[in-house]
Amino acid sequence: MNSKDMVFGNPGKSLFLFALPIIFGNLFQQFYNMIDSIVVGRYVGEEALAAVGASYSFTTVFIMVAIGGGLGVSVLTSQYLGAGRYGRMKTSIYTSLFTFLGLSILLAVIGFAVNPTILALLRTPGNIIDSAVLYLQIYFCGLPFLFMYNVLSATFNALGRSKIPLFLLLFSSVLNVILDLVFVCMFHWGVAGVAVATVIAQGVSAVAAFVILMRLINRYQVPEDDRVSLYDKNMLWSSTKIAIPSIIQQSIVSIGLLLVQSAVNRFGSSVLAGYSAAARVESICIVPMIATGNAVSTFTAQNLGAGQPERVKRGYRLSFGMIAGFAVLICIVVNLFGRNIIAMFMEGAQSGDAFETGTAYLQFISFFVILLGSKAATDGVLRGAGDVGVYMVSNLVNLGIRVFVANYFAPRWGVQAVWFAEPMGWGMNFLISFMWYMTGRWQRKNLTKSTEQNKTA
Repeated sequence: MNSKDMVFGNPGKSLFLFALPIIFGNLFQQFYNMIDSIVVGRYVGEEALAAVGASYSFTTVFIMVAIGGGLGVSVLTSQYLGAGRYGRMKTSIYTSLFTFLGLSILLAVIGFAVNPTILALLRTPGNIIDSAVLYLQIYFCGLPFLFMYNVLSATFNALGRSKIPLFLLLFSSVLNVILDLVFVCMFHWGVAGVAVATVIAQGVSAVAAFVILMRLINRYQVPEDDRVSLYDKNMLWSSTKIAIPSIIQQSIVSIGLLLVQSAVNRFGSSVLAGYSAAARVESICIVPMIATGNAVSTFTAQNLGAGQPERVKRGYRLSFGMIAGFAVLICIVVNLFGRNIIAMFMEGAQSGDAFETGTAYLQFISFFVILLGSKAATDGVLRGAGDVGVYMVSNLVNLGIRVFVANYFAPRWGVQAVWFAEPMGWGMNFLISFMWYMTGRWQRKNLTKSTEQNKTA
């Protein structure tokens, strides 16, 4: 869709049409992540599935840092676009790209060095830890590609061009699946094969995304009074104030999975395999909710930049209809076909504990995804407005509830305590963010003005 459609026309239609490509793109991204697990589970074995699952909770933290950072810096880009300040918009894009390239290289080095220690601290079962370490070492070699792709995707969304990441992900997903099958089934590389396939697919996508973005932003004509810079430290500071809480919000699910992992690991590799399979399917189920929240964020940023807070309120209210529709569909599909979906990850001779754990977790959580969607949409308004204080607190409360309930009650009640913790955290997160939204203070935020004031100070 045209980026200007976000500030004109029917708000519900604008949100829906903008969110759809994000949803499909993220679904394909999760789809090829799930293929990794299916391939190793069926063609290598249960222990390999558990190893990839143990690695997944760790790698997802870095993925969400990239996504959250991209969303944070893209808020400023969206507001400049809505205000017609194309020179400042380009400066925002260049600043974010240089910043996250440097950050991704630093995090890749750190992740490569500390992953064996982290896996040990998480009580990763001894029979899978070597495979998990190998997977992560390969994965971190490609971390800069992962970061740049996600920041570039967030930039496309900020410009209202959400179809471009979708097409790139379609290509990347197909490439990843083909490479999975080649490296695992033909070359017999096992866990290493799915890691190498992921790195190659992400690398190709990142390069293609960068080339397309440069061509796209060159089309925006910059007025003589609106200069372009390759790097602006004042703009970086304004973006960082949004990016850090956004990273925290986007990372809540993944950090929760990582910290909760130790509670699951104590039950052994069979239960971990089932939990890992269900977590991969859950990551697909929550895509429409997270994508709707991200669409609300861009919608809010562009419309506040254009001076239309009432349009933001209308869009926010209409987003709940989208969330409710997605929630009903997810619940029906999971409860009708959940057992068949979990069975795709395992052969018939696999452990019954793995299958029953995965099925029980997936069916339970399907009834509560509406809470996640509600909190994502509300957080989206606060993030898009740049009102991030309470937004950050509510997400930290979410994380704290999930980690405490899982680790304190799982040894007493069993592994089921792990999935009870999720809706409790989501519900409290939504309640805190919604109460702040109702105060209306988010309407008075304007990042573009504060950035210009910093430059003149």
